[in-house]
Amino acid sequence: MSPDHLLVLGLFLAVIAVPAMISAYSDGRRPFVGAVVALAAVAVLLHGNTRQPDGYRLADIPDAVYGVIGDMIR
Repeated sequence: MSPDHLLVLGLFLAVIAVPAMISAYSDGRRPFVGAVVALAAVAVLLHGNTRQPDGYRLADIPDAVYGVIGDMIR
């Protein structure tokens, strides 16, 4: 996988983890699944960032997301 794909996967996992953690807190449960997904998101984001030669800046994220979407469509 390219660093862009890893970045987008990590962002997707982070977005999925937030509702899982909020749902667990609202039900009075421990947010175990949300925490594991958030940890996986951080790991994938860090791995993608270290594979990119100069790392990512905030301005690079939209280009990476659109590039991955373009790769999926093609």
